[in-house]
Amino acid sequence: MIKALIRKTLGHAGFAIINIRRHYDEDGLFTIHSDHFRRDPWFRAAYERGLKASNGVDPHFEWRLHVALWVASNALAAPGNFVECGVNTGFISSAIMEALDWENIARRFFLIDTFAGPVISQFSAAEIQRGRLKVAEDHIAAGAYETDVTRVRANFSEWPNAVVVQGRVPDILSSIDITTIAFLHLDMNCAYPDRAALEYFWDRLSPGAFVLLDDYAYHGYESQREAIDEVARSLGFHVLSLPTGQGLIVKPKGSSERPGPRAYP
Repeated sequence: MIKALIRKTLGHAGFAIINIRRHYDEDGLFTIHSDHFRRDPWFRAAYERGLKASNGVDPHFEWRLHVALWVASNALAAPGNFVECGVNTGFISSAIMEALDWENIARRFFLIDTFAGPVISQFSAAEIQRGRLKVAEDHIAAGAYETDVTRVRANFSEWPNAVVVQGRVPDILSSIDITTIAFLHLDMNCAYPDRAALEYFWDRLSPGAFVLLDDYAYHGYESQREAIDEVARSLGFHVLSLPTGQGLIVKPKGSSERPGPRAYP
């Protein structure tokens, strides 16, 4: 009786009572909608493989991985290889390869990273002003970025068609034999390499290929969104902003399907 009265009173004031223990509340995302995918054995196996790659460190971003698995699965409908720029320990890419039985897929997965953290000299004045450089430096000092490339190679050794590439984006890109791409994942925590990689790979993306941007709408990463939006306006595509903080692009399948030169605001 008392609970009903409280609920009614709060309702008249525009509030609602929600039991957060029964809903998704991780990684900056709170929703009362169904998170049923978290109990799917296929998803759980992929997530556990990601945890193995990260030495058991749980980033608590199940919905973000859910999006990545959906995108990667659908990218198989387009011809080409998979590419990830910004690998770190390999959580996302390991989970994807586990979920897709990558050893049985006749494609290569290129895994590109400095394996030394973000490149400090690539941060713009705007990112420095917004505190992104300080965050990167703190994370590097705390050991949040994987620096043991031997350990990374060992993690991916179960997939012969996984190619680990150590180098700085965009400098390293022209030396890699990648001609056709079905899936591109950008997660370099810095605007310049994200933009440069997208511009470099755009013409190599197959019609219908997917680009997943890890930081596009994530709180505090406004410079990356601004940089990608400039590319979108230049090349004439739209970015889908996701509540997980990610962004999603689908390469148009034909000139008649290309959106106008102005991206959505």
